[in-house]
Amino acid sequence: MNSHTQPINIAIDGPAGAGKSTVARLVAKSLQYIYVDTGAMYRAVTFKVLEAGLSVEDEAGIAHLTETLDIILRPGEQAQQVFVNSEEVSAKLRTLDINRNVSYIARIEAVRTKMADLQRQMSLAKGVVMDGRDIGTHVLPNAELKVFLTASARERATRRFKELGDDAGITLEQLEQEITTRDRLDQEREIAPLICAADARLIDSTSQTIDEVAKQIVQWGLAIARTISTGGK
Repeated sequence: MNSHTQPINIAIDGPAGAGKSTVARLVAKSLQYIYVDTGAMYRAVTFKVLEAGLSVEDEAGIAHLTETLDIILRPGEQAQQVFVNSEEVSAKLRTLDINRNVSYIARIEAVRTKMADLQRQMSLAKGVVMDGRDIGTHVLPNAELKVFLTASARERATRRFKELGDDAGITLEQLEQEITTRDRLDQEREIAPLICAADARLIDSTSQTIDEVAKQIVQWGLAIARTISTGGK
C-alpha cells in the first residue's frame, strides 16, 4: 500500500464456512496489512477445553482455564500460526470435535471478553484485517470498513466438506445440518451475537470466487483509505 495512505482497520464478519479467513488473508496480503484470525483464537480455547476434559457446560471451569491461556498469532508462510502458552497448535484446530464445540465455548462471556480485549489490542496501530462473527458490531465497531460475508448453507457445507478431505467421517448433508445449527447458536447467543452491522457492506459469495470477493474488499479499502488520507476530498 502507498506509504502516504492512512492505514485503516477492516472487519469481516459472517457465518461459518463463508470464506472469511481465506478472504481476509488475501486482503491483508494485498494491502500489506496484518491479518488477525479471531476464529482461530476461539478454536484455540476450545482445543484446550477439550484437551483438559472440561464439559462445554462448565462455564466457571472454562472461564478459569481461559485466564491461564496466552494466545499469540504469528504470520506463517502458508497460514497464520497459532500459539497457546508457547505451543503451536495451528494444525490441531480444524477437527470435527472443535467444529462441533467452538460455538458453545464462544457463547461464554468470560471467553468473549478476554478474546475481544486481545483483538482490540492487536488493532490499535491500524492496518489490520480481522475476521470473525462480531468484529464490526462488538470488537471493532469503529472499523473504517465493515464487510458481512455470507453464502448459502449448502455452499458453505460443500466448502467445509472439501476442506476436511476424504477422511472427514461425516456426510455433506450432516455437515450442512451442523453448519445450520452453528448459525443458530451464533445468532442466538446473548453475548455479541452474529449480526450484520448496520453500516457493513454485504457480499454473498455463493456464486463468487474467493479472489473476486477479496478484490472487491481491497478496492473498497483503498478508496476509504485514500478518502481519509486526503481529508475527505
